[in-house]
Amino acid sequence: MKINTDNRVPEKFQSFPSHILPKVNHLRSLILQKAEDLEQVDELEETLKWGEPSYIAKKGSTIRIDWKAKSPDQYAMYFKCTSKLVETFRSVYGDTFRYEKNRAILFNLDDEIPEHELKQCIGAALQYHTVKNDKHLGIEVD
Repeated sequence: MKINTDNRVPEKFQSFPSHILPKVNHLRSLILQKAEDLEQVDELEETLKWGEPSYIAKKGSTIRIDWKAKSPDQYAMYFKCTSKLVETFRSVYGDTFRYEKNRAILFNLDDEIPEHELKQCIGAALQYHTVKNDKHLGIEVD
């Protein structure tokens, strides 16, 4: 898989406070791992949208990650609010995650991230235009 990284992205990561940087780097690594696992994702764009590190595959929906000083004890993974993504995550995973309306999964600084479930969410976003008509957006439901 090829990653096209905007040269402003590393600069953005370095602007995060030192205690936040490992958290957002971990989210980034989960996105890259899942993209690598998906056969249909052969290229991933890593850029800035609204000043936030953002990831998009050709047939996917944008995923953004960020931490904001106004909510210093949390960081988040954002999804396009007009998509069915967060609504579906809530339906499949319930209170496994904390959500911000239909736009984000929120994490507290001391949260242990349920990686398998989050990678399923990331996969749904990276393939969104391929899976959007599937009831669970391609997420494996037990």
